[in-house]
Amino acid sequence: MDATTEALRDDAGTFPHLDRDTSNCSIARTLEIVGEKWTILILREVWYGSSRFSEFERVLGCPRNLLAARLKMLVEEGILATETYKEPGSRSRPKYVITAKGMDLVPAVLGLLQWGDRYRADPEGPAMLSRHRGCGAHVDAQIRCDQGHAVRPEDIESIPGPAFRLRPAE
Repeated sequence: MDATTEALRDDAGTFPHLDRDTSNCSIARTLEIVGEKWTILILREVWYGSSRFSEFERVLGCPRNLLAARLKMLVEEGILATETYKEPGSRSRPKYVITAKGMDLVPAVLGLLQWGDRYRADPEGPAMLSRHRGCGAHVDAQIRCDQGHAVRPEDIESIPGPAFRLRPAE
């Protein structure tokens, strides 16, 4: 533990987690982008193979104005990109493709799916299954450290990072 982290411990040897400034929280900042139902469902459909506005609209049943706004935001954030396609006899239209930044959200969405399959699925089971295309085995989200060890949630330690700040005194 470095000197800065050690200096943040209180008299009981714990971190003052209730006095931290949360204005720079990465979870809160991420939820500003993907924390709305339709946004996550659009990402789900992209991973399931949808790429056109009409496909999203058909599958999701999302109001057109909300769907257009969410797709625009995902493109502006660099999570999706647009490519032009043209069907014979029709005008050119955009299709939506996932970017590398969007692919980095797969573990989070897969984790939501995994939790939902365990606690919220129909009595018959999950609606969709996630399989490894290479071998057909089930895919699930797992927590691993940088050394490759499987980590249980109760074994995760949260410590102040480089942007940790205490709330200003009132």
